[in-house]
Amino acid sequence: MTIYFEGLLTGLATFLIIGCFHPIVIKAEYYFGTGIWWVFLIAGIGFITGALFTGNVCFSSILGILGFSCFWSILEIFAQKKRVQKGWFPMNPKRKKYYEE
Repeated sequence: MTIYFEGLLTGLATFLIIGCFHPIVIKAEYYFGTGIWWVFLIAGIGFITGALFTGNVCFSSILGILGFSCFWSILEIFAQKKRVQKGWFPMNPKRKKYYEE
């Protein structure tokens, strides 16, 4: 009997990536606002491209998960601004005008 750990490793990586991206989005919006969305776009494209050209299925999967997590973060950074405006998260006092609409 052979045991394959690739699925377990991919699942663990997914769990950790999602867990890491949550505070990354919060901090990015706090310090840079929604204008940082393009960094997530470029990183996502880079990770997806890497996934396409990586021969190892497990590593390719993890790169794909990273890429799509970056794409999802673009949506989340705009949602984070709305959460700050509702008072659910702290506002950066240096950028009060940014939150006024």
